Amino acid sequence: MIKSMTGFGKGEYIDEKRSVVVEMRAVNHRYCDVHVKMPRRYAFAEEKIKAIVKNTVKRGKIEVSVLVENISETDVNIRLNPLIAKQYMDNLKELSSILGLENNVTLDYVAGLPDVMKSIADVEDEEEVFACIEKALTEAILNFDHMRKVEGQKLEEDLLMRGELIRKYVAQIEEKAPKLQEIYAAKLKDRIEELLDGNVEMPQDRIMLEAAIFADKANITEELVRLDSHMIQLKNIIGGSKSEGKKLDFLVQEMNRETNTIGSKANDLQITQTMLEIKSEIEKIREQVQNIE
Repeated sequence: MIKSMTGFGKGEYIDEKRSVVVEMRAVNHRYCDVHVKMPRRYAFAEEKIKAIVKNTVKRGKIEVSVLVENISETDVNIRLNPLIAKQYMDNLKELSSILGLENNVTLDYVAGLPDVMKSIADVEDEEEVFACIEKALTEAILNFDHMRKVEGQKLEEDLLMRGELIRKYVAQIEEKAPKLQEIYAAKLKDRIEELLDGNVEMPQDRIMLEAAIFADKANITEELVRLDSHMIQLKNIIGGSKSEGKKLDFLVQEMNRETNTIGSKANDLQITQTMLEIKSEIEKIREQVQNIE
């Protein structure tokens, strides 16, 4: 089974203390590159999150976003800073005296001034917090992986269809290739007769020798066999238990190598046109393979 490299997944966990939301999204990348975005106070969990993600994802650029919201009063302490409050009062009294205004400052006003009162997060139990994050992350990974499998199924169907189409083209060329020697010999004879205008008789054995030399140089049997074998390998890799995008990358390179060789050796217009169709399908396969994990 193949998987797409792109995908999205979301997971949530909530208990009496906190709410955790984890989102994962991925785009194509040659290697497995995991980035974690989360509040600095939870940075202790970053490497553990990366390790868990890499157990599931083998290739792709993955961004993991972690949002933790504390919903329990025990997680927050309110701290009063009386020194700052006194400075505010002293300055307000002085301002009142300078401007000749009544000093009617209330407690509510002073308490609302910056830094007089601060909410400070309590020291949290790292293991407890990570256990909550891990539960949300596990759900996100499951949803993320499900989406990649669904996309992978579509890629699989497309690749198999193109592989079978290429095999049909190869079969057409295999049927045509053995006749090339005869075709070349006939063309060579006609051309010689045209040039000599019937004044000199060209030995038949010499024509057949030239045709045999041509046929040897233009022999594409091995390349056709290998290209067909690559199509079978494509089907086997896709039908395997693992998603192996790197193997498919290499296989596409081999496909291109064989098609280029066939195209350069086969001196026939119909075969050349068929090879152009094959190269077009291989290019589409190459583009699709870039999306596979």
